[in-house]
Amino acid sequence: MLRVGQFSDTFLPIVDGVGRVAYAYAETLCKLGHQVTVGCPMYDTGYRGGLPFEIVDYKAAPLPGMKQYKQGEAPMDPHYRKRMRMIPLDIVHAHSPFTAGSEALRLAVQRKIPLVGTFHSKYYDDFLKATKSETLAKLGTKFVVDFFHRCDEVWAVGDSTADVLRSYGYKGDIQVMPNGVALRTVDPAAVKEVNRRWQLGSDPVILFVGQMNWKKNIRTVLEACALLRRDGRKFHLVLAGQGPDMKEIEEKIYELDLKSCTHLAGHITDMKLLDGLYARADVFAFPSLYDSAPMVIREAAVMGTPSVLVRGSCAADVMTDGQNGYLCDDTAESLCDVMKNVMDDKETLERISLCAQETIPVPWDKLMVHAVERYERLIALNKEGKLAKKNLRMI
Repeated sequence: MLRVGQFSDTFLPIVDGVGRVAYAYAETLCKLGHQVTVGCPMYDTGYRGGLPFEIVDYKAAPLPGMKQYKQGEAPMDPHYRKRMRMIPLDIVHAHSPFTAGSEALRLAVQRKIPLVGTFHSKYYDDFLKATKSETLAKLGTKFVVDFFHRCDEVWAVGDSTADVLRSYGYKGDIQVMPNGVALRTVDPAAVKEVNRRWQLGSDPVILFVGQMNWKKNIRTVLEACALLRRDGRKFHLVLAGQGPDMKEIEEKIYELDLKSCTHLAGHITDMKLLDGLYARADVFAFPSLYDSAPMVIREAAVMGTPSVLVRGSCAADVMTDGQNGYLCDDTAESLCDVMKNVMDDKETLERISLCAQETIPVPWDKLMVHAVERYERLIALNKEGKLAKKNLRMI
């Protein structure tokens, strides 16, 4: 049995991609017979019974402009420190290079145990959007790279994601450890509820799930839908999520005269309802150039819904155009053309939907066996004194 610490800056009840990956690691490792402790900012202080792992969280405050996310300094919370000191760990795994990653590094150094770091996101893009400064964005990226150079092993969620980290200046080896998904079946009652709640009728449904953030390329989705409307097409566009650009996105919906066919579903935490949305949608429109290995594409595929992705994007690593999904250029016109084909050729859509369901989702249990092998290798190397000594110095 391994005693594993999973550290993430997002966790329950937040359901963003990184938080859900950290949750899946914790849950699946426990199913495999291992002991897991999750370290994260304090999001929910309510009853958390039924979880197979321990959550040791620390005081945190909402991030300015992104109230759904919180940030805190674990070493500054005495209650957290006291609880964490009582928990034995064989290895720690950081899903973020920021405060959660810093805490994982602190524990790895203090306890002389291995540290794994997973690179999930295009952090340079986040820094540039937040600071509007290339200089500050490069400095933030240097901080990220500096953190990963201190890890005993670095994982990336895909080949393209690994290339992004290398482009930031990371010089070490990278293990590709793709994301999995929880396999499940469609609940007809959930689909019925989706139809009732948003009054979708029998018209085609285009779905987007993710942060309401322009970095997700939502503007292209809206402009493509406006072109569909001008072509006289009947459809419903459902946008599920929340985020810092929600107000501007609503304004754009009005500007493009999409209000009558667009539904803002908000932040959906009920997975059955979200699965119902995936299952009801004809296509999942996700032209993001930011995302690396988005969970939402895999979850849509589980429900038999194919995605439209931008050709050459990191998200498109799992996609073969015309086989298990659709690819488009990064333009509203190209996305519109693909969605027309989806609506007009139901026979091809059915074939691609089935192939997406058969080829894209990989169960977490299968992937976690490989993760455990990597953990065990690092623990053995550490006992043999073959891992480089880490330090707490950051940039």
